[in-house]
Amino acid sequence: MKPKLLTTLPGYSRADLTRDALAGVTVAMVALPLSLAIAIASGADPASGLVTAIIGGFLVSALGGSRVQIGGPTGAFIVVVFATIAQHGYDGLVLATLMAGVILLVSGALRAGRLIALVPEPVINGFTIGIAIIIATSQLKDLFGLTMEEVPAEFLPKLAALWAARETMNTAALASGLATMGLIVLLRRLWPRFPGLILAVGAVSATVALLALPVDSIASRFGALPRGLPMPALPEITLARVTELLPSAFVIAFLAGIESLLSAMVADRMIAGRHRPNAEMLAQGAANIGSSLFAGLPVTGAIARTATNVRAGGRTPVAGLVHALTILVVMFLAAPLAGGMAMPALAGLLILTAWNMSEPHKWRSYLSERPSDVALLLLTLVLTVLTDLTVAIAVGVGLGLALRLARRDVPPAEWDPRDR
Repeated sequence: MKPKLLTTLPGYSRADLTRDALAGVTVAMVALPLSLAIAIASGADPASGLVTAIIGGFLVSALGGSRVQIGGPTGAFIVVVFATIAQHGYDGLVLATLMAGVILLVSGALRAGRLIALVPEPVINGFTIGIAIIIATSQLKDLFGLTMEEVPAEFLPKLAALWAARETMNTAALASGLATMGLIVLLRRLWPRFPGLILAVGAVSATVALLALPVDSIASRFGALPRGLPMPALPEITLARVTELLPSAFVIAFLAGIESLLSAMVADRMIAGRHRPNAEMLAQGAANIGSSLFAGLPVTGAIARTATNVRAGGRTPVAGLVHALTILVVMFLAAPLAGGMAMPALAGLLILTAWNMSEPHKWRSYLSERPSDVALLLLTLVLTVLTDLTVAIAVGVGLGLALRLARRDVPPAEWDPRDR
């Protein structure tokens, strides 16, 4: 249960601080555009993404069970956040996030962190690819600069609506999005340790502004970003509201637990370390409660940002604390610059994020697994895309556990059903 921060501070040196500070600033430059883009794609105010990265990121690093975990808003939540806001309003999302934090705290206290091993890997892979598909399609409107009154939430109607609006394509928007994607890929290959995301989005956005291209920016669509954090406040809590939002809260808690522990395991392999799963669950619970008090989004460990932290030299939770404080400083001092980011550039960034999230380099190995695992992955994927995460997770985990039991050759029961 002990946070890794308390383990690493004894003997902490000035050299350690310098290394962690540089890594933290680097991760902040990656997290800044991603946090804005994820908030916008989720149907929330852009500033809520920054609030989540600051509050959630700070608490995950201060209380977590991993040396290098970076917390904040992630693409995995876009689908459930968008659906929750659409059905229950933003105040409903805030309450669901608070409830999810409580669920995670209880799970950590009950030492449920190791239960991650019981979730079948094909289920995780299936809904991860499904979420990536939904994220990518949700960004096509801004990437192509389409003019649409309303974008349907359901996958198939959304595709039909996008196709119907194809005549409204904005060439300047498409060029901006594609240029951002190309720059990100190029910078990753040439200088993989450099914060290429902020450079690519910033360069394209500056070019759009200098040439006065007819392309939306964050500020033109949503207004100016605030220069500071909102005052903390509890959402309205009633028994009826809690009952209504319980399914969304469980999905948020499940995703937060799954993604944070997977991220911590990936980080362990990168630094030859060992995370504390129950401490990590407690930290995720505290981070989600903290984020909800500031009207933020759900929080979890971010695999890509955690890997960036490791590659940049971060080795203790201090790097994560610096990352959160850096974003706070940017929010105070450079909010107008962040508000100038072009919407197609952020759309291109999220489409690349979705592509990397789906891990295409592993698709061939997925298909070489036993047929029942492939079927389970495809079923979870289809249910994620065409129904919702609650159904996909429930069906996938249920079938996966049934398959696991069937493979263990459980002996037949020693009772006769006729004996009442």
